[in-house]
Amino acid sequence: MSTETQRTGASLGVAATTEATTTAATPTTVPWGELRTALRGTLVRPEDPAYDTARRVYNAMIDKRPAAVAQCRDSTDVITCVRFAAEHGVDLAVRGGAHNAAGLGVWDDALVIDLHQLGSVTVDPESQTVRVDGGCTWGDVDHVTVAHGLATPSGFLSTTGVGGLTLGGGIGYLTRRFGLTVDNLLGADVVLADGRLVHASTESHPDLFWALRGGGGNFGIVTSFTFRCHPIGDHGRIYGGPVLYDLADTAAVMRWYRELLPTLPAELSGWLGILTIPPAPPFPENLWGRKACGIVWCWTGPLDQAERATAPIREFGSPLVVGLHEMPFNLLQAAFDALYPAGLQWYWRSDMVRDISDEAIAVHEKYAALLPSGHSTMHLYPVDGAAARVASDETAFAYRDGGWSAVIVGVDPDPANAELISTWARSYFDELHPTAASSVYVNFLMEEGDERVRAAYGANYERLARVKRQYDPGNLFHVNQNIRPAAG
Repeated sequence: MSTETQRTGASLGVAATTEATTTAATPTTVPWGELRTALRGTLVRPEDPAYDTARRVYNAMIDKRPAAVAQCRDSTDVITCVRFAAEHGVDLAVRGGAHNAAGLGVWDDALVIDLHQLGSVTVDPESQTVRVDGGCTWGDVDHVTVAHGLATPSGFLSTTGVGGLTLGGGIGYLTRRFGLTVDNLLGADVVLADGRLVHASTESHPDLFWALRGGGGNFGIVTSFTFRCHPIGDHGRIYGGPVLYDLADTAAVMRWYRELLPTLPAELSGWLGILTIPPAPPFPENLWGRKACGIVWCWTGPLDQAERATAPIREFGSPLVVGLHEMPFNLLQAAFDALYPAGLQWYWRSDMVRDISDEAIAVHEKYAALLPSGHSTMHLYPVDGAAARVASDETAFAYRDGGWSAVIVGVDPDPANAELISTWARSYFDELHPTAASSVYVNFLMEEGDERVRAAYGANYERLARVKRQYDPGNLFHVNQNIRPAAG
């Protein structure tokens, strides 16, 4: 038996295989009318009233002007767009949830393949699997799976797109217990550069399946994913929330956290942040706008064991706020959605770190005191436990050494503050980087160049380049953290 939710009337279509050919063209000579006629969905062009809305992405610092946005209704529309772009020499960008840090879901003069109308989620409680269309967000997935007491590892905001997070790896609340999102991916339907629709799994196109698990959007456009789910908490109810400390306690909290986290059971995870306490309930009014150090905890084991499991947390230090309580897992996943709506200015910098060293703590203390805005923050996300028990070459996602993904984000609603938040994030990163591992989470990269892309994949990069040559030798899918096809 299965249960399904569907945001649109999208249907899944399959087209015959043809070889795509590429000819040079400029956006003004491209026959956009032909594409508009061929689509079931809507083609939005610069002269259309919906254009500015259609080209908008989560990060308002990104202001790209594509030649057209194809709001695809099914996989046949995606195939049609891929073939059209290849035939007419048009750049392609792919937009799922539009959360990409660098805003690579849009591109100047490109054809944007917008997947948001591919919005079906189907869970099978008996097999504990879920099939998810490429335009879904994690909120769409959690809405269905948690109702059955299940979840699949994802991230930390429910508005994040399933496609982008998955293809980059997928670090989240369930990573310590169940691994990364890609460790729970069972299969994917993919539109390739030559217009074919194939299914990738361990049995079918295994090299492609390996590459999709962390290699980003380099190899095709995924129109649907199938994930393994896991029972969590008591029928989807977990125990968690934030514990916040005075900013002056940052060093002590970080030293305690770095020693405690590796000793905790896999059912308990927590990410650490430097932040400003939001000026809104449920936080006490006398703390609104106060800078703080905090940890957001999540216990996914039996609820009757939650108090005992979290005792070390509640007993440490003198917290300003202890917000631990029972809740549905999807409520924790969506807890920060309202604080970070689409349309803010974002500037990111990130590294992987194996240890939170005393040297690093001194840098964190310095820049915590310099937080430039109420939305700006630094997070340390654990990448240990089940994620670290997977071999580094088992998936394209290469970092399996334990520790954390450190992300520094300057965020503010006012474009006038873009330079302020960017300068803070860059300076913070520059001082912290010498303490980091030689890797980075590809989902947290801005446009930072080939060396940083290579750093994300380490020893896996050369194999990824060979898979790229096999499935996209002309690098049609290059508006991404690009892996160029291997020579020869």
